[in-house]
Amino acid sequence: MALKCGIVGLPNVGKSTLFNCLSNAKAQSANFPFCTIEPNVGVITVPDERLNKLEELVNPQKVIPTTMEIVDIAGLVKGASKGEGLGNQFLGNIRETDAIIHVLRCFEDDNIIHVDGKIDPVGDKDVIDAELQLKDLETLEKALDKIKRAAKTGNKAAQKDMAFYEKLIAHLNEGLSVRSIEEPTEDEELLLSSLQLLTSKPVLYVCNVDEASVVSGNAHVDAVREAVKDEDAEIIVLGAAIEADITELDTFDERQMFLEELGLETPGVTRLIKSAYQLLNLETYFTAGVKEVRAWTIPLGTKAPQAAGVIHTDFEKGFIRAEVIHYADFVELGSESAAKDAGKLSVCLLYTSDAAGDVMHFRFNV
Repeated sequence: MALKCGIVGLPNVGKSTLFNCLSNAKAQSANFPFCTIEPNVGVITVPDERLNKLEELVNPQKVIPTTMEIVDIAGLVKGASKGEGLGNQFLGNIRETDAIIHVLRCFEDDNIIHVDGKIDPVGDKDVIDAELQLKDLETLEKALDKIKRAAKTGNKAAQKDMAFYEKLIAHLNEGLSVRSIEEPTEDEELLLSSLQLLTSKPVLYVCNVDEASVVSGNAHVDAVREAVKDEDAEIIVLGAAIEADITELDTFDERQMFLEELGLETPGVTRLIKSAYQLLNLETYFTAGVKEVRAWTIPLGTKAPQAAGVIHTDFEKGFIRAEVIHYADFVELGSESAAKDAGKLSVCLLYTSDAAGDVMHFRFNV
């Protein structure tokens, strides 16, 4: 699956620094607005300790983790929905992503300019929310104008769509994002997907803090938590500058020592990548052989035939069965053959339970 998360935020909140840490790319990072003009794209691996353990047990020729794209999108300013700053370009880049990583500046530093001259992460969030909502209103009003013609002819499907558009417009006019709307029906979900609305995308808020605040946060982080408590969103606290320092260290032991001195167990970017993956409601299953140990990405709840289709469409088309070893059993017994001998290999037929999180072998015939 091609997965893409966009890093967004006002200018000078730490987006490009964070992007560099995530992708090991070298996007320009400087103390002035619009340092990022064209979106930088980096492909990152999703950390998974299970894959590391399978590699250790199987000793394959190669290991292929699951990946996602991270896009560093130009900083947005008030009026972007009307083309201010790099507005239209910025909003177009967001539309192409699956989820949004929204970076909020939660640190004080007189040496780093804030575009509005003050540190107010909740206010920063409101600026971006408002611009995305305004753009979505523009999209919906155009769609509504088109559907009205068909609705007037008595077309029931068009009338149903028109009612949903009006519901979305009313929701946005209350200053609320589309993702917070009450449970849409299956048909409404399909309609939302076709509209590609900016505020329907899932969001992960990243509170970028100073070194003193990486463990327990600060007043700015507390304000963000309060502001988003009613949203279906997650918050990650990390220090982008600290993460940059960690990536410069040569060895694992040096990095671990640095983390321990800060009172952290894992780098913030590791937590961020995992959270972004979960934000998209994704899971992983594994194939494990001497040629290759590989992680495969599937939506949560995917059935075995569709999970097989991620490898190749022929696997789904000619699906016979999946042979499944639970990851815990594989690790405990040490190999596929030992798991089979212990009776820990189960057969997953066409309409049985989902395939997430286990070691899979597919049988098919086309």
